[in-house]
Amino acid sequence: MPGFTIHPDDLTSPEIAELLADHLREMNRHSPPESVHALDLEKLKKPDISFWSIWNGVELVGCGALKELDPTHAEIKSMRTDPKFRGQGAGRLMLRHILDEAKQRGYNRLSLETGSMAAFEPARRLYASHGFTECGPFADYILDPHSVFMTLKLLDTE
Repeated sequence: MPGFTIHPDDLTSPEIAELLADHLREMNRHSPPESVHALDLEKLKKPDISFWSIWNGVELVGCGALKELDPTHAEIKSMRTDPKFRGQGAGRLMLRHILDEAKQRGYNRLSLETGSMAAFEPARRLYASHGFTECGPFADYILDPHSVFMTLKLLDTE
C-alpha cells in the first residue's frame, strides 16, 4: 500500500464532503431511493458514529465509519474509496482499522448493509474475506431485495 494513513475526521473538509456526495450519488445510481442507506454528512456527525478518513499525503483516499447500535453491536457505515485509489488496499486497510476499533470497544458483533447488485460485488467479497457472513436484517433495516446484510462475531461471550 502506498503511504496511506488513517485519521479521525471531523467531517469539515471540502474533500470529505465531496467524497461523501460522490458516495451518495453512486448509491442512488445503483439502488432505488428506498434502498439507499448511506448517511449524508450531517447524519454522520451524530455522537454514536465514529468517522475516519484515509489519506495518501494530502490526497483523500477514502473513509469509513463505525456506528454503535447498542453496547454489544456496531455497524460499519460509509466505507468508500476514491475510484482512482481502488485496488490499492485502502478499503482493506480501513476495514481492518474499523475491526480493530470495534474489538477494542468490546463489541460482540459487527454488522453492515450493502447492495445486492453486481456493482457491490467487490465490497461483498472484501467483507467475506474478513469473515463476514450473510444474515437477516438488523437494527431498523427490513428485508429488501436490493440489500445484503452481513455480520461478524467479534467476541466469544458464551
